[in-house]
Amino acid sequence: MTHIVSLFAVYLMIFLFGMTVLRLGLNTASQHTFKRLLLRYTDKTWKGFLIGILITSVVQSSSTVMVILVGLVAAGLMTFRQSIGIILGTNIGTTITTEIITFDLQQIIVPFLILGAICIIVRKKTLFCVGCALFGLGCMFVSMNGFESLAQPVTSLHWVKEFLLMTNQHILYGIGLGTAMTALIQSSTATTAIIMSLMNENILSLPSGISILLGANIGTCITALIASIGTTREAKFVAMAHVWINLIGVCLFIPFLSLFSEIISILTHLPDVQIAHASVLFNVISSLLLLPFAGILSTFIAKFHGQRV
Repeated sequence: MTHIVSLFAVYLMIFLFGMTVLRLGLNTASQHTFKRLLLRYTDKTWKGFLIGILITSVVQSSSTVMVILVGLVAAGLMTFRQSIGIILGTNIGTTITTEIITFDLQQIIVPFLILGAICIIVRKKTLFCVGCALFGLGCMFVSMNGFESLAQPVTSLHWVKEFLLMTNQHILYGIGLGTAMTALIQSSTATTAIIMSLMNENILSLPSGISILLGANIGTCITALIASIGTTREAKFVAMAHVWINLIGVCLFIPFLSLFSEIISILTHLPDVQIAHASVLFNVISSLLLLPFAGILSTFIAKFHGQRV
């Protein structure tokens, strides 16, 4: 058991390291552009929504964008109301990574790692950014292979098997598991990657995998909550808005989880791609549903939490 858990932890660290290197390259390439875009195109909610999608698609981390948002609002450079559209957009932009890691790129993992490492040590900004992106992706694909190789041994452990069986029978267990895992490892993408590996080995049912995915969307809010500690009241509102938006989205989908699973199964028969598509559709649908009510949502959050922060 210790051997299996140790290997799982190693593959998880490789995945998180790969994501960090990937983000480093993307951030370095456009770090000065992020704040300028956020500050310039947020006078309308729909503009903030589109900017949120764009920036998170580039950074590939909704948590990073949320930390930036909290900082901008805390500094008085942006209002809490302006942040709502951006938050809705970040939920969509972050789903691109999950689609990327479903590609079968076994043959180019080693070239990615070697070429990426060479570019990183070259003292030129453009090559450094490209190298980080290639090396980071290579690490992520390596860890995905590792997760899949460990899926059966991990689930052979009695307590793991029992818990996964409960998630197959009760979606609330899945949501709780996804929330706890993501809050612990600070990455909804890593949680999604683990779900994909279990799905590929036919260990999780599709509704169970989607329920864990829904929980991951709630768990990812912990980063913004931590970043808001010790900041202004409006900055705390930003973190709470992230929580409310994801909670509302999950609650809206729970009654239709079986129907949603059927729709996803029609789109593709590949288990990992099903989870990737589910992530995209969930975030797109829930964000678009909430977008027209951004003003009402911001007013509610300000009033509800106004006396509590």
